[in-house]
Amino acid sequence: MLLLNPKKYDIEHSDKRFQEIIRKTIDFFESEGLKKIKDDDHQRIWYSDFLEFVKKEEIFATLLTPSEYGDKDARWDTWRIAHYSEILAFYGLAYWYTWQVSILGLGPIWMTENDSLKQRAAKFLKEGEVFAFGLSERDHGADIYSTGMSLTPREDGTYRANGSKYYIGNGNIAKMVSTFGKIADSDDYVFFVANYLHDNYDCVKNIVSSQSYVAEYALNDYPITEEDILSKGQDAWDAVLNTVNIGKYNLGWASIGICTHSFYEAINHAAHRRLYNMYVTDFPHVKQIFTDAYARLVAMKLFALRAADYMRVASPDDRRYLLYNPVVKMKVTTQGEEVINLLWDVIAAKGFEKDTYFEMAARDIRALPKLEGTVHVNVALIVKFIANYFFKPAKFPEVAKQSEPKNDDFLFNQGPTRGLGKIRFHNYKIAYNSVDVPNVKIFKKQTRLLKLFLLLAKPNNAQREDIDFLLTLGEIFTLVVYGQLILENAKIYNIGDDIINQIFDFMVRDFSKFALQMYSKTSSTRRQMRLCSMMMKKPAVNKDLFDRVWKNYIYALKDQYLMSE
Repeated sequence: MLLLNPKKYDIEHSDKRFQEIIRKTIDFFESEGLKKIKDDDHQRIWYSDFLEFVKKEEIFATLLTPSEYGDKDARWDTWRIAHYSEILAFYGLAYWYTWQVSILGLGPIWMTENDSLKQRAAKFLKEGEVFAFGLSERDHGADIYSTGMSLTPREDGTYRANGSKYYIGNGNIAKMVSTFGKIADSDDYVFFVANYLHDNYDCVKNIVSSQSYVAEYALNDYPITEEDILSKGQDAWDAVLNTVNIGKYNLGWASIGICTHSFYEAINHAAHRRLYNMYVTDFPHVKQIFTDAYARLVAMKLFALRAADYMRVASPDDRRYLLYNPVVKMKVTTQGEEVINLLWDVIAAKGFEKDTYFEMAARDIRALPKLEGTVHVNVALIVKFIANYFFKPAKFPEVAKQSEPKNDDFLFNQGPTRGLGKIRFHNYKIAYNSVDVPNVKIFKKQTRLLKLFLLLAKPNNAQREDIDFLLTLGEIFTLVVYGQLILENAKIYNIGDDIINQIFDFMVRDFSKFALQMYSKTSSTRRQMRLCSMMMKKPAVNKDLFDRVWKNYIYALKDQYLMSE
């Protein structure tokens, strides 16, 4: 069973310590119960009970400390981090958030050559502390070119930090806040650590109305020594981008966790509710909605799992993950919104009820496409890879499932962030030619037409400067990448042809939708419009297959999970 069910958790990890962490985490939340989780959410109560549990069980210390600096079971293992992200979000985004911003805060620390700060971070993790990533600022968000945080050198070789940061999770309680700024006299970029306990650290306020603390903090003549500095110049710049590249991947897993819990709640409600003398799940349009939501959710998880494999095999010669990660960030999170929208159309007013998980999910799912770079920023990044992906494939060894226990060393030793245009990819046709499924065949025709579009009707100079035009092109291209990794992972996880066909049912429709958007652009040329019209296809219709998927996979989830009260 691909979808997470905490009461029937059946992933047998070879890592017994991680299996123990998962069991204890599930038991913690199920013992807390849905009522307490919802009451804490409504009253915006700081999750000290969760952080005490994390401290007692040394969970963050085990999962977020590289093996060189931690106990025997400690390592930075993307496989474990992904699964734990899913579980935390399954119970509530606030619990995932304090974990996520700790991951970001630790990024520049594990990338530094300052070993004493690494030792300090490992000690704090062991003691149950959380971390923060001081990048964004109030006036310009995460525009790192425009940072206003400044380190002013003094005659004794120390510095004074002045400036403020905004949107900083855990900024109220982190003893190591990785803070990005510039050195005043040279304008060089710099990363340094600050401590919320220092008198010159002013935690101004929580800028959101939430359990989570998303801080505005200010440093006022905060003393900094060389011992507090993580990196300078190009190294600091690279640390920002590499940290975000690592961390934004987890947003997709938050969406997966939220959608999975919401799906159980929605199918349970609909299957037991009678309207007009029939159960809600007997209505044809409701079956279609649930089937669409299920197919999208399974696709989200298949893609995100496969992207983790490419993160774990990454090296200086293989940086394919730099395409797949932003796809997780922008595609999986926006698909999460789509899943919640579909489920909400079924459960209707029930989705507003304060006692449901769904009421919280419907609000929180909106945040994920907007964090760690907007969807637009990530699509703009994805577009950079189109030429090499389609027209310059390279040969790589086949990548197996990367679930083995090991430390992901390369993630913190990536070096310069330049050279995206040189990254090569294996031939996407290998995955598409590995199956014989009707809707995959239709999708392959659409993909061939997209490639023809790029050859015969490629964007002109004005269109290449038009972000709106490129975003739509990026959405179409992303679907091809999305489908490729889904097919690769369907083979690994033995996903049957019925589910693959149902996934590509919505993929064909989404391809057609974006092709219509491209067709409708004011700047579209006649040749572009003709090719776009050819891309618009209808999925293959097979009622027997649809009925099998509904009965065997979707309706079968009824009453399979209900959170303890």
